[in-house]
Amino acid sequence: MDVKQASSSLDSLVSSFNARIAELQDLVVARNMYPASSVTDLSAVDATLKAMELQLQHIKDRLREETLAIPKAKKLIQASLQQQKKLQNMSAYVPSYLPPPEREKVTDQEHNHSVVEESSRQDHSFRIQELKEEHLPLPKEKKGRGSPPLWYITADELESLSAYMRGRLTLEKINAAINDMAAYAEANAQLMTAPRKKLTESTLEKALEIREIGMTEGVKGKHFFLETDVKGPTLKLDNTGKAIFTVLRHLGRLSESRISHNRVFVLLRPH
Repeated sequence: MDVKQASSSLDSLVSSFNARIAELQDLVVARNMYPASSVTDLSAVDATLKAMELQLQHIKDRLREETLAIPKAKKLIQASLQQQKKLQNMSAYVPSYLPPPEREKVTDQEHNHSVVEESSRQDHSFRIQELKEEHLPLPKEKKGRGSPPLWYITADELESLSAYMRGRLTLEKINAAINDMAAYAEANAQLMTAPRKKLTESTLEKALEIREIGMTEGVKGKHFFLETDVKGPTLKLDNTGKAIFTVLRHLGRLSESRISHNRVFVLLRPH
């Protein structure tokens, strides 16, 4: 029963009870004024008293119902608070942005590998000669790279950081940035395995640069991205983005190095 309705009903009973008392007082006064009608008045008093007793019993019953309902209400409130806490913990682990399904990404990559192999068999000598004329390095095949890792951080890891390092960062914001990093690394992995005939003038230079970086010590066989790849939607090169980089390096999700003029970030497996 609603608390406001119960309170209003109880007030109504009390008001009616008070009205009956006032009526009884009037009857007593009337009896003294008119002794001849005292018998009739006493009958009316008896009826009024019975009605008051019935109302009083209603009041007691209502109070008993409300008293029994209090423990149930407390249990309901406690269960609601526990459920709210569970939902808050669950929402902290759910990022605002999710990458495409891994099966689709792996399928696209396998398709790129097969296209590269077929193209190599058909015009292998022509590609070698063309690359020599342009003074460009011949890329080596990459096998077994797979999809970029998505090693999200936990609430315990975030709490283990100092308040100075953590700042105003939230678990959701950091894990959303990890999604962005995986997307950058996936784009570079596809660029490394893309056949030359599918590269445009604007992507050819980037592809050759990525392939050269991918063959260096500490980067070979791993997923990586460049500082110039960082364009959001969550991770940006602002103060918040710098703080996220610092946290992920500290938690072993990321390593940073400089190769030529590029700032390179490698995705790492947490210890």
